[in-house]
Amino acid sequence: MDIKLVVTDLDGTLLNDLKEIDPSFWPTHQQLLQKGVLFSVASGRQIYTIEKDFERIAADTLFIAENGTLVRYRGEDLYVNSLETGSLHELLQTARQIPGVELVLCGRRSAYMEQKDPLLVEEAGKYYHRLEVVDRLDEVQDEVLKLALYDKLGAENNSAQKLQHFGDRYKVTVSGEHWLDVTNLDANKGNAVRRAQEKLGIGSEQTMVFGDFLNDLEMIEAADHSFAMKNAHPIIRERARFITSRDNNHNGVVDTVERLLLQPQAATFSRE
Repeated sequence: MDIKLVVTDLDGTLLNDLKEIDPSFWPTHQQLLQKGVLFSVASGRQIYTIEKDFERIAADTLFIAENGTLVRYRGEDLYVNSLETGSLHELLQTARQIPGVELVLCGRRSAYMEQKDPLLVEEAGKYYHRLEVVDRLDEVQDEVLKLALYDKLGAENNSAQKLQHFGDRYKVTVSGEHWLDVTNLDANKGNAVRRAQEKLGIGSEQTMVFGDFLNDLEMIEAADHSFAMKNAHPIIRERARFITSRDNNHNGVVDTVERLLLQPQAATFSRE
């Protein structure tokens, strides 16, 4: 199996439900490097957050952040897909009126919130290492990558439904049980992976990806070796070519990588 790039989502995929990385990941990453395989994190999280979490391997990791709106490798931004801020006013006004929703405006320099609730700031801080509280999101002076909605009532059945009519202008993506992301129509993890493949001269047949939720759908389609986590959303399980034997709480990504890429006898994998 000629794999040159391994891409994994974080929450619900590489991370367990406590948001932890299994210690076995780090030696596995080193073995991938020794085999000439590039490792990539593709997340809805902020670039500064994932760079901090993977600081020890940052020099050898491809980062895809903010659900595909920013791709960074060895300190260089390979791809940026930013929103036209002049068109955000109507979107912000509508989103503010959705029950149970708080907003995070995700810029290239930082993320921004109007809400000062300490518990909400703490929740958002898990995903946005750089986070500022401002008076008005409309007045933020930054290159905007996406608008994120934290939906206490559940993103798939609440805020996603309320923003459906923006679908001809923006991509509205459920990125977690309580998170919804609004980006440019062509912004997604799949396009980001393809941009990285083009830049690095790696084909889809040389790419292995792992995902669990709806914001991973396009990424699943960008690789010949696509894996839905055992715990994945039904749509992801249906669209991926394979399903991992273990879920995110039992180190499913590392288990699959070790069996397929690092064991001498590894060659094939059947859908499970």
